[in-house]
Amino acid sequence: MTRMTLQGSERGAPKGARAVRPAAATERLEVTVVLRPQEMTQWQERVSRLERGERPQHLSREAFARVHGASDADLNRLGVFAAAHGLTLVARDAARCSAVLSGTVAQMNQAFGVELWDFEHPAGTYRGIQGPVQLDPELQDIVVAVLGLDNRPQARPHFRIRTGRPRRSRAVPPRAASFTAVQLATLYGFPAGTGAGQCIALIELGGGYQPADLRAYFDALSLAVPTVVPVSVDHAGNAPTGHPNSADGEVALDIEVAGAIAPAATLAVYFAPNTDAGFYDAVTAAVHDTVHRPSVISISWGGPEPSWSAQALRAMDQAFQAAAAVGVTICVAAGDNGASDGAAGGVYEVDFPASSPHALACGGTRLTATASAIASETAWNDGTPAAGATGGGVSAVFALPAWQQGLHTTDPQGARQPLARRGVPDVAADADPRSGYQVVVDGISTVFGGTSAVAPLWAGLIARINAAGGPSAGLLTPLLYGHPKALRDITRGNNGGYRASVGWDACTGLGSPVGTRIAALPGA
Repeated sequence: MTRMTLQGSERGAPKGARAVRPAAATERLEVTVVLRPQEMTQWQERVSRLERGERPQHLSREAFARVHGASDADLNRLGVFAAAHGLTLVARDAARCSAVLSGTVAQMNQAFGVELWDFEHPAGTYRGIQGPVQLDPELQDIVVAVLGLDNRPQARPHFRIRTGRPRRSRAVPPRAASFTAVQLATLYGFPAGTGAGQCIALIELGGGYQPADLRAYFDALSLAVPTVVPVSVDHAGNAPTGHPNSADGEVALDIEVAGAIAPAATLAVYFAPNTDAGFYDAVTAAVHDTVHRPSVISISWGGPEPSWSAQALRAMDQAFQAAAAVGVTICVAAGDNGASDGAAGGVYEVDFPASSPHALACGGTRLTATASAIASETAWNDGTPAAGATGGGVSAVFALPAWQQGLHTTDPQGARQPLARRGVPDVAADADPRSGYQVVVDGISTVFGGTSAVAPLWAGLIARINAAGGPSAGLLTPLLYGHPKALRDITRGNNGGYRASVGWDACTGLGSPVGTRIAALPGA
């Protein structure tokens, strides 16, 4: 039997990691096998029309599953493969173009032609692969990715806690130069509304929320606590740690910001393991959820493009394209580590999944305001890596989208270069912890910043717009690039590698929202 290498399945060890021993042969694990969609020509044409700014009718989730979901034939071929190698077919989902297989390390090694090892890293131990995935002949033309063999943490949350001693209190702290999400919605001119009838999906890769925190937060805003529904993905669930600077901070920030802006929307919180498989499974669970039917997804987690395998990038972007086809907008935080995204040695990198051309990448600003109006807004850059700066730059992976043709980047010295590949971010909003968001998490009233707050802020705006009637916004980027005056252009500041300038820039994108103008756009 001649096997073929699955392109992009190699995954090198991160800096500081070392292989210490083969993984225990009897250890059990689950992997997600991502399959090709059906009707690829029709799929590509539909996505191309959306990318060109056309507004074809969105497919229903049920229609998408019939037309573009994985075929029964492909799923059956995967089932035969699993049985031949002693693996258990745990789940198969045509709409999500994936199936979950379970087995031991020894079985996975044999089935996929890899060697699974235990690795030690300063941040913790993980299981990784030696060598690329090898596919049996019956799978070679149908498999997009095999995720979950490697279980290292795939992403990090993009929030920052404002320095200073937080207060253990059930009331939101009245701090100057910080804002509630309700105040920011007013400053950014959001249209009136509550998001009634909409569902906002929140992707969480750890941590959890405390109902008492939500009651304290929304009581302080004189709002009813929104309907929050935890959704378990890959055996994960709402699991608060009791530490505000853990993933709990991310979960609380997402719920409180989105819920304050769209208090009548349902907030479906998809909890998944922080692995490439968990991240993919959470996104596809939200995109194809026929129970809660979210119209917008907020993602505040990500990692530098080089930290992802090529197959995982490919699979996630395929999931984002499916979201566009069914009319779901995906808002993604652009990162909090400036133009380097945390890389050393003067290297510039962008964060994924924000760099997907099918995401609305959300960068950060620093905001000052009077009681009723914005006084100034600049690119967020606190000047040190620990303090943070808005992510932004140029993808090394994704081609230049049609709606970014003719744009330029500008470095801090003013030198301009034509934008050659996908530029990040698309939009921005307040993210500096010095002008941050008042939150309550694990019994602590404090102020958070980070582009993590910008994604749910934009998601709340889109939920309000969708609730006003008409088709859901879906892939919003081409529309916004075609109408840049619907945003507040940010022309001052930098992120350590790029400078804010007139028009689009690689710090704040097109700018911060002017909500009523965006709501008035044709097709919004």
